[in-house]
Amino acid sequence: MRKLGKFSIGIGDRFGHQGEAQLDALLKAKADGVDIVPVWNKSYREHKIINSQPKDTRSEADAAVKKLGYSGDYFVDADHVGMNTVDLFIDSSDFFTIDVVDFINKSADEQAIDLFLKQHQKYIGKLEIPNLSQIFEIRPSLLNQVAHQYLFAVEEAGRIYQHILSKKNEQDFVVEISMDETMEPQTPLELLFILSAIAQQGIPAQTIAPKFSGRFNKGVDYVGNLEKFTKEFEDDLAAIEYAINEFNLPSNLKLSVHSGSDKFAIYGPISNALKKFNTGLHLKTAGTTWLEEAIGLAEAGGDGLLIVKEIYRKAYHRFDELSQPYASVIDINLKKLPLPEQVDTWDGLQFVSCLRHDRTNELYNLHFRQLFHIGYKIAAEMGTRFLNALEKHREIIAKNVTENIYERHIKKVFL
Repeated sequence: MRKLGKFSIGIGDRFGHQGEAQLDALLKAKADGVDIVPVWNKSYREHKIINSQPKDTRSEADAAVKKLGYSGDYFVDADHVGMNTVDLFIDSSDFFTIDVVDFINKSADEQAIDLFLKQHQKYIGKLEIPNLSQIFEIRPSLLNQVAHQYLFAVEEAGRIYQHILSKKNEQDFVVEISMDETMEPQTPLELLFILSAIAQQGIPAQTIAPKFSGRFNKGVDYVGNLEKFTKEFEDDLAAIEYAINEFNLPSNLKLSVHSGSDKFAIYGPISNALKKFNTGLHLKTAGTTWLEEAIGLAEAGGDGLLIVKEIYRKAYHRFDELSQPYASVIDINLKKLPLPEQVDTWDGLQFVSCLRHDRTNELYNLHFRQLFHIGYKIAAEMGTRFLNALEKHREIIAKNVTENIYERHIKKVFL
């Protein structure tokens, strides 16, 4: 089995132009003594909106690695795939994020449920998990609830994994299981028995992305109870550590934090927990590279500033259309969005101040940032006009991309 390193980061890049700038941030981390494996990720949803192909992401990653002389391991992620989309990624990907959230709460057949319950009878009663002060009482009702809520989803993950395995050698790819884009978080005990089901399906998962408490909206900070998240995160780490030995899962199995970009409030607790448990993490940075491109264009002024103003104007008037695919991961108050006519009067500094995620800047507007985050479809519709602007202002954009990943993410989580 191909092994994912202890620390890894999913670096999404909507338009495939910032591979070198992204990788440069990881080279800076390496110079600081920390190896972080780059995983270029792009979902079917993003490919469809941009009108790109999975092979384009592979080309970007390979070109960046060659240009910068990078000698470490790296991956290309088929992000949030299901059975209907996975074949499009088979040839170009070596990391598969299997998303089964649509199958949660769909019941497996009674025979499978009965077997699951029988196999886990031995856990009924008191269960002590190392690194947790709490001793859990496992009740039949918990096992029954996990079986009815999650077993069918894990079975679907097994079917998708076996399909990938029929097309690729298991030595050639990494598997992640994603259950994050759902309404209710999984408790550490639920996660424990989900991992047991994953092991029974024969899936060598190296990362798992559960749903945590609180809001993980795209490109903006965490919203929720920080104390509750910290305990939940540490309990999940303990559950994973226990599950690895108990269920014979891969020794490097680790948590994956989806939409983890810009969740500055939880970076401290995450960093502390990684040190406490001496464990790894996969952090997905979602679409913030695209936002750094927009910031770079605004900073460049002239044609760059005109382009981002036009994107905002159209995004404002097409809010319903753009927000629909991201409804579960955005919270935008339309009343707090500036009018396009107002934005048209801004200079580059004012535009950047509103868009860049700097909560010390009184002009920062998280509603503006979220709308821009989902507005990349409009940039894609500009075609060569937008792409040419990325090339023309490559230097200033690259500086923003590298700085964002290194200063705001890597240093706060991994260093």
